[in-house]
Amino acid sequence: MSRCATVSRSLDEPVSGTAATATTWLLLEQPGPWGDKALTSSHLDPALGRALEAAAEGTGVRVALIRRPGRHADPGTPAIRRVYAAHTVPGNVWLHSATTRDPERLLDLDLAGLGAGDHRSFGAVLGGQPHRGDPLALVCTNGKRDRCCALLGRPLATELVASGVRGVWEVTHLGGHRFAPTVLVLPYGYAYGRAEAHTVKEALLGVQEGRVVVEGCRGCTAWERPGQAAELAVRSFAGEYRTGVLSVVRTAGTAARREVTVVHADGRRWRVTMVQGASLPPRPESCGAAVLGTPARMDVVEVRELGPTALAS
Repeated sequence: MSRCATVSRSLDEPVSGTAATATTWLLLEQPGPWGDKALTSSHLDPALGRALEAAAEGTGVRVALIRRPGRHADPGTPAIRRVYAAHTVPGNVWLHSATTRDPERLLDLDLAGLGAGDHRSFGAVLGGQPHRGDPLALVCTNGKRDRCCALLGRPLATELVASGVRGVWEVTHLGGHRFAPTVLVLPYGYAYGRAEAHTVKEALLGVQEGRVVVEGCRGCTAWERPGQAAELAVRSFAGEYRTGVLSVVRTAGTAARREVTVVHADGRRWRVTMVQGASLPPRPESCGAAVLGTPARMDVVEVRELGPTALAS
């Protein structure tokens, strides 16, 4: 039986503009097995998982579980869990970490504040501090969600750790199973699809050097999907790969045709015109899908730098 990732790759489906959207990621360590909906089907108290999901709704925060790569025999409830919070909006990018013995404390966080880029509650509630270690590479490995994530994600996580890469975690869900293995790099929030070890290593090195790797990049999770595709298009058009210098400030038009305005920290602006269509022929959007789908795709048709007279338009 064909796997969804194999079909997507064979059809050369573009990955740009397909990342999950979240201004802030809240990550809680939870070893052991994960179910399809991991926040409520793991060894985390399902009542806590449901409460976190409800509290995060509409805040821009995406809550996910993480675990160390390797075998996942049930080790029992960990005494101390690692917690990360990462805000990915350019101009206010940060990654903080903490530990906790009581994951219920996460319900005391100001999730609306975290989503808006205010990390004060993370420090006050959990004693969180700026993360001083290596950037994080989160590899989706949840085989109960989609078998491609396990079959392709787990070997990638294992390879990265075996080759000495630090900051690697397995994560419950990044969306887009058909692009497995999928990886999220923090703090800047760029997601990658069909990731190979060399791409992840280059992306992590790029974080340390202040640059974005666009090879295999699905987009920055700070933006909605049209903005993700537009930002990557401007990077390639202008040869601008520095982190934190491009922001999506406006999206106009219809679902079928959008114009996205991208602004540089130095004042330059571009207007990116894109059309949204359906990926054909129909294909499985996940391995468990009962019917074939035609996932939306965004094709950039023009990138135009705006002159001074166009800035107000």
